[in-house]
Amino acid sequence: MERLLITNAKALVGVRPQGMCEVPGRSMAELPSITDAWLLIEDGRIGALGPMSELHSGTRDHQVIDASGRYVLPGWCDPHTHTVHAASREEEFVYKIKGMSYQEIAARGGGILNSANTLRRMSADELFEKAKARLDRMMAQGTVAVEIKSGYGLSLESELKMLRVVKRLKEALPLRVKATLLAAHALPVEFKDDRKGYLDLIVNELIPQVHREGLADHVDVFCETNYFTVDEMERVLEAGAAHGLSGKVHVNQFTSIGGIQAAMKYNALSVDHLEVMTEEDLDALTRAGTRGRAPIPTLLPSCSFFLRIPYGPARQLMDRDLPVALATDLNPGTTPSGNMNFVLSLACIQGRMLPEEAINAMTLNSAAAMDLSNELGSLTVGKRASLIITKEIPSLAYLPYAFGDDHIDTVLIDGTPVRSGAVVG
Repeated sequence: MERLLITNAKALVGVRPQGMCEVPGRSMAELPSITDAWLLIEDGRIGALGPMSELHSGTRDHQVIDASGRYVLPGWCDPHTHTVHAASREEEFVYKIKGMSYQEIAARGGGILNSANTLRRMSADELFEKAKARLDRMMAQGTVAVEIKSGYGLSLESELKMLRVVKRLKEALPLRVKATLLAAHALPVEFKDDRKGYLDLIVNELIPQVHREGLADHVDVFCETNYFTVDEMERVLEAGAAHGLSGKVHVNQFTSIGGIQAAMKYNALSVDHLEVMTEEDLDALTRAGTRGRAPIPTLLPSCSFFLRIPYGPARQLMDRDLPVALATDLNPGTTPSGNMNFVLSLACIQGRMLPEEAINAMTLNSAAAMDLSNELGSLTVGKRASLIITKEIPSLAYLPYAFGDDHIDTVLIDGTPVRSGAVVG
C-alpha cells in the first residue's frame, strides 16, 4: 500500500463528514477546518486526518510532506468548460473592445460558428494535443476535475470527434473528466432554414450514437434568445434522459425566457450562467430547493468579466439557501481562461462572496454540479486525495485578495503530485 503523510499543515480546510454532498447557501460561509494538522493518503485516497497532537508515532515512517505554514484544501472542481476547441478568437476580442456585442459578432459569422468552422477542419490528434496542453495548465493551477462540452462541431461527425477526444483525455490524464454533449449550441449554417431538421439530427441520430459509444455523461442546450427555444431544449433534454444523459444547461445568460423552469422539469443536474435572473426565476429555484434537490446554480464570473455583462446573483441565490457552484467557462470566445484561482477572486470582488463561500462553491458544490461529490470536493476520509497545498500565506482570505499572484505550492491528484513544490521526505 502506497502511503503519503502530510504533516504540520497550518490548516486542513473543508473537512467534511462522509455523506455530505453539497453546502446550502446559508451555510456556505462555514468552512470547517483543523489547524496544525496532518492528513494520511493511502493508495490515492484520504485514509485519516486530524490535529498533530493526535498523530501516532507509527505513521512517521511514511513518505512525508511537511506543510508548515501552508493550507491544505480540496482541489478545484470546474463543472463548466469548453476545453476542446480548435483555436483562439482574439480578433473578436478586438471587435468587442471597439464596441461590438456578442450577438453582433455572431451575426457576422463569428462566435460559435467561427469556432465550428475551424474545428471541423482540424484532426482529432491536433485537437487532443491542444486540449491536453490546456488541461496540463489547469491541473497546475489546482483543478482536479473538469467537465468538458462538445458544441463546436455542429455536425454528426464533428460532435462525435470532439467527444471522442474528450474520452481520450479522460484516459490519458489523471484528473476526473465528465463529458457533455452540447450539439444544441448554435444552428449550423447548413441548417439555417431547417431548425427542426437539426433538432431531429441531435435527437434521432447524435444522442443515440453518443449513448452507444458511451461518450457523454450529460446533455446541454444553449437556451437563449436567438439560439434555442425552451421547447427545443425540452425536446433535447427528454431525448437525453431517455438515454441516461442528465441535463447541464446554459440558461439566462442574456435573457430570461423560462429555461430554468423547463430544466427543472427534466431534473437537470445544474443550471449554468444565470447572469439575468428575474424574481420568478429565483422563486422557481427556491421552491425546487425546498421540495428536494434543485439543480445546482452554477455561476461563471470570468465570462461576465470578459464580456462586461452582469455577474450572476450569488448573494441572492445563497440568501435563498441554494448551493451555488463556480466554474471557469473556459472557451475561445467569451472566457479564454481555465484558471479557477481567478474565478475565486472574481467571485469575492464582483460577486461579493466571502472567501469561505467561494471556496465551498469551487469544491464541494462544484463537485456536486458534476455528480462527483461522493469522490471529491472535501477533505473526507475515503475520498480521492486530490488536493492543493498552498504556499506560505497569512490567511485563506489572501488567496482571492492577492489576485495576481500564484499561491499554489503543490497539487496532488489521487495522491500523486502533478505539480510539486513541497519536498517529500
